[in-house]
Amino acid sequence: MKFLFIVQGEGRGHMTQAISLSQHLNKTGHEVVAVCIGKSSRRAIPDFVFESFSCTVTTFDSPNFKTDPKGKEIRIASTIVHNLSRGRIYQKSLMDIHSLVKKYQPNVIINFYDLLGGLYNFFYRPDVEFWAIGHQYLIGHQDFLFAQGFPIQKLLFILNTKLTALGAKRELALSFRPMKAPRRKKLTVLPPLLRKSIKGLHSNEGEYFLSYIVNPGYGEEIIFFAKKHPNIQIVAFWDKKDVPEIFTPLPNLTFHEVNDQLFLEKMANCKGLICTAGFESICEALYLDKPVMVVPVKGQYEQACNALETAASGVGIQHDTFDFLIFDEFLKSRQINNEQARIWMDSFPINFNRILTSTFFSDQAELLNQQPKTRIEVS
Repeated sequence: MKFLFIVQGEGRGHMTQAISLSQHLNKTGHEVVAVCIGKSSRRAIPDFVFESFSCTVTTFDSPNFKTDPKGKEIRIASTIVHNLSRGRIYQKSLMDIHSLVKKYQPNVIINFYDLLGGLYNFFYRPDVEFWAIGHQYLIGHQDFLFAQGFPIQKLLFILNTKLTALGAKRELALSFRPMKAPRRKKLTVLPPLLRKSIKGLHSNEGEYFLSYIVNPGYGEEIIFFAKKHPNIQIVAFWDKKDVPEIFTPLPNLTFHEVNDQLFLEKMANCKGLICTAGFESICEALYLDKPVMVVPVKGQYEQACNALETAASGVGIQHDTFDFLIFDEFLKSRQINNEQARIWMDSFPINFNRILTSTFFSDQAELLNQQPKTRIEVS
């Protein structure tokens, strides 16, 4: 079967998810014929993303967040005004996507949470299966934890999520823990999409903290902390423009440009991970048995929900600043057993294959369902 991906280029999570799913599909005899990645002037798409696919990879202009001058807080009003002013540009992006769909004739289009992906399916109505995949679709689950106190941001988050899945036959919600069967028929809860490279790593407890920041403005906060605490070693990853690939402002602090494999290797050997509350990094740390402290990006409601879920599930803690001392205190008292989480995460292939089989090979579905299933505790 042929698949075409539409991928949001904000952060790295959706892109690494697309890489992982592409690896799985290629391994099982399917083909990813094209990958379309939404881009903006705010950040560059890392080279490793283009190198990780064996098919055509194109980019298109897509809506993105606007931040404050320091690059830390999301400005909702500015984001809306900016993206509304670029309507003609996004119209061309939709046409470009449609040209690729007509050229490659996929059986399935999978949208990794790009807004234009949902709008494309709504306006062009391609005669193919359209699926939406991402952690965000858990909002359709009856047990999802919504952050309190942000009514407007909550409404916009729900609206954006619904727009990315307009007309979708299936919504595949990624979760770092098993959940009860959803009441909504087209919603399926799946394990995270982790790349195969992480499963070959051996975890060790090193002497440094690892940090990953979506918005480079948080780099100033980390530099300020490192100056005050020269005895604490920090390795950080960011995608700040106009700086060297390896930037060492202090003896105890090194920044790396976002690098797929290097980040995982550093994570496997760190004491713990402090990051903005992106779903993918939390899952990778969980798989490698690394404790986590998340600092949700201000103004980004989705990250407030991720932080709440991280704390409620016992995966880690949340805080409002990059305070490595607070995290260090947490490490001294942590008691986390991630064995069940790893079993759940390793079950993605068989769970996804069941979906493919039930959708396209119904005559084989009964046989597949008779195979032994991994027993996983549901919270």
